[in-house]
Amino acid sequence: MENKIVFISSLGKITFFLMIVFSVFLCTVKSTKRSSNRILGFMLLLVAFDLSGFFIGGWFEEHLSLNSLKTASSLLQMPVFLFYVLSVCFSNFRFRPVHLLHIVLFVAFFTLFKITSLSSASFRLYAVFGELQWFAYMIAVFVSLDRYKRIQLENNSQANSKAYQWLFQFTVLSCVAHGFVLLKSCLQYVGLDHLVLDVNSIISISTLAITTWFVLKALYHPQLFTGVETNLRTVKSSLRKGDSGLNHKLLKAEIERLQAFMINEKPYLDFELTLQKLATQFDTPDKELSILINHHMGKHFFDFVNEYRIEEAKTILINPDEKDQTILEVLYQVGFNSKSSFYTAFKKLTGKTPTVFRKERLSL
Repeated sequence: MENKIVFISSLGKITFFLMIVFSVFLCTVKSTKRSSNRILGFMLLLVAFDLSGFFIGGWFEEHLSLNSLKTASSLLQMPVFLFYVLSVCFSNFRFRPVHLLHIVLFVAFFTLFKITSLSSASFRLYAVFGELQWFAYMIAVFVSLDRYKRIQLENNSQANSKAYQWLFQFTVLSCVAHGFVLLKSCLQYVGLDHLVLDVNSIISISTLAITTWFVLKALYHPQLFTGVETNLRTVKSSLRKGDSGLNHKLLKAEIERLQAFMINEKPYLDFELTLQKLATQFDTPDKELSILINHHMGKHFFDFVNEYRIEEAKTILINPDEKDQTILEVLYQVGFNSKSSFYTAFKKLTGKTPTVFRKERLSL
């Protein structure tokens, strides 16, 4: 048992100092997304403060105020994580006075711990509210990620899926790690305290691994901090607010006009094409164009544009005069900016890779 305690304490120290170093770096490094970095740095400081109990827990017990602060501060971790997700996904995220409501639970329990001297009853109440808070904020995180993904697909022809993917992966891993915390609480509740140290070891290892992966991912992929504007609305929310879109009598004509514009003007060749940019070129309000494509035509703007790009690519690939062009040259020529997105879209629409498609058609 003593070896396990030493092991957990050592892991706690490593994780603690690693988080402190990362936090200092994130808060001082020059970046276009300084607010996101600082939120992440603050979140790591909160987790480090919580983990310090693994190796200096006895010292905290001697100081009621600090122990109350350390215990209650865990109630700030989920709100800060939600703010971080919002700041990464939405480029114009800003803190507002209403966000102070997110610290109410922390203030309430810090006060309660001070008054009751961290009594068993107050700690049980804290455990219940802590779990309810965790589930509520996790739902909010997943809802925010889903909104970000839908806005990307409805407004951009080059969806920034990497930010969504790695935040989604981190959120799922956090859920798995939290499962061990729940397991620890259950073991303590049923009196299996001899297994708690084993679970604490797992928690320490998983926290170290996840945090290291998460921060290194952020450091090595700065493009993940681009984001989309929060003032953009999904088509679903627009329709729910009473925006009926175009007159049904003119709908067919407007769709045909848009299709003719796409074929004749080829705006999809612009790899930075957005719905707002296309609306300007097409001379129509972006809200109406969004409803026309994403609702009436039954496809995301992302898929709508890529269909034209793939048709253009198919024309080039089966042209004998263009057979010397590489696949990479073709994908850039038709408006894609990455090989993976081009291959994914091409196979989705044709059922074949560009190489196989070209080989089969040119051999006929």
